[in-house]
Amino acid sequence: MLGLSKSAHREVMADRYIGPSQGRNKGKGQDQALARSDGRGREADHPRKIPAKGWRDILLRVKDETSKDNISMIAAGVAFYLMLAIFPMLAATVSIYGLVADPVDVQRNFEAVAGVIPEDARSIMVDQLTAVTAASGGQLGFGVVLSIALTLWSASRGVIAMITALNIAYDEEESRSFVKLNAIALALTVALIVFMIVTLAVVVGLPVVIGYLNLGETVEWTIRLARWPILAVAIILALAVLYRYAPDRDAPRWRWVSWGAVVATAIWLLGSVAFSVYVSNFADYNKTYGAMGAVIILLLWFNLSSFAVLLGAELNAEMEHQTARDTTKGAERPLGQRRAYVADTVGHKP
Repeated sequence: MLGLSKSAHREVMADRYIGPSQGRNKGKGQDQALARSDGRGREADHPRKIPAKGWRDILLRVKDETSKDNISMIAAGVAFYLMLAIFPMLAATVSIYGLVADPVDVQRNFEAVAGVIPEDARSIMVDQLTAVTAASGGQLGFGVVLSIALTLWSASRGVIAMITALNIAYDEEESRSFVKLNAIALALTVALIVFMIVTLAVVVGLPVVIGYLNLGETVEWTIRLARWPILAVAIILALAVLYRYAPDRDAPRWRWVSWGAVVATAIWLLGSVAFSVYVSNFADYNKTYGAMGAVIILLLWFNLSSFAVLLGAELNAEMEHQTARDTTKGAERPLGQRRAYVADTVGHKP
């Protein structure tokens, strides 16, 4: 609503759209009946229960919010911070993995599943992994612990940028203390690194294990092919965790973050493949930018990746915004008491 602050907007919308069994007085019964009977999913307790008219509203609002929130510009900013954070994150990954296994395996596993990344961008990360693994000692000591701590801190700056962007997508203002915010960023960074290690080990190690079992060519081929859907599911899970815990709001239920995670993963995979084909066959960034060509390609790929993640967040936000039911975890609370803007208000009909 134009001219209102976020808190005032929340109060007005909470008065207009009342959740089930939360009617405040008889005078608001007409608005309550409208919210329930407009056929747009105001009573939906799951995204799949939102009817077609409701999804039309959601998609139109996503289009509007993507423009209003300047998602393309924000994605570019996040891409810049991810560019600064990726090398410390790779170093931290190798250092942590090197404490329990051969750090060279990280490089091999990464190369095996990085085909979706544009070749020039992939070569930068592979070269960095090669340099880090060559310098990794694999022994736990004060120097190693300090190095891991510093690299984790540097890598978490990229996560901080993504948290800020997700707050914008969910229409939230950051109110957590410096310590709490950075603790969350560090926890998400460590979780991401562990997730990367486990995922790479499973996706790359699965074909090796199958080869030893001699299950037959057809079965082996099917299982080898299945590692790519496994990788996609892993990315979906990682994004769902990010959408649920990164923004400064009460956590939504899993059903309200999974759909955006699926859409973001699909856009990221298809976009990465398309961008890789474009860079390989049509664009010549090395000719235009010289030695900086590979860096520009990596930055553009981060931009594409960030945009996909933020678009998924916008979709999640507008799905929550479509219903008057409580979308946050825990016992159901009335509108205005859920500590989440899109859960405390009901989106307008575009």
